[in-house]
Amino acid sequence: MAERFTKSMARNIYLGGSVFFVLLFLALTFDTQVRAMPERDNRDQLTEEVVRGKHLWEENNCVGCHSIMGEGAYFAPELANVFDRRGGGNTEVFKSYMRAWMSSQPTGIPGRHQMPDFNLTQREIDDLAAFLEWTSKIDDNGWPPNIEG
Repeated sequence: MAERFTKSMARNIYLGGSVFFVLLFLALTFDTQVRAMPERDNRDQLTEEVVRGKHLWEENNCVGCHSIMGEGAYFAPELANVFDRRGGGNTEVFKSYMRAWMSSQPTGIPGRHQMPDFNLTQREIDDLAAFLEWTSKIDDNGWPPNIEG
């Protein structure tokens, strides 16, 4: 056995380790995309209403104030579980809540930051509610850590 660590030994360790970790990365990526994600992301429940709601979420920059599944600003409440918090798991109750909430904005309460009035139609509010309901059904490993987000 050699008593010295040679350049060729270092090169072989580097190349072998690189190949091993690239293959490990590819295997884990494949496992996530093919096996794990379809079980967790409820893509089979995507509807046109949900897609329109996602577009509204992006067009109105909701993530500029709110977070969803931990991503976004922490200025306003987390909305990943708002369907469970305010709708109690009932679609019609949640849509009614969303219509009432959106029509009452801005509240005009002094000293409180206001959510702007986006002048959304009833259909747009229902689309946004469908997007938030769909989001609440994604398996997000228990995020947020408490019911109030």
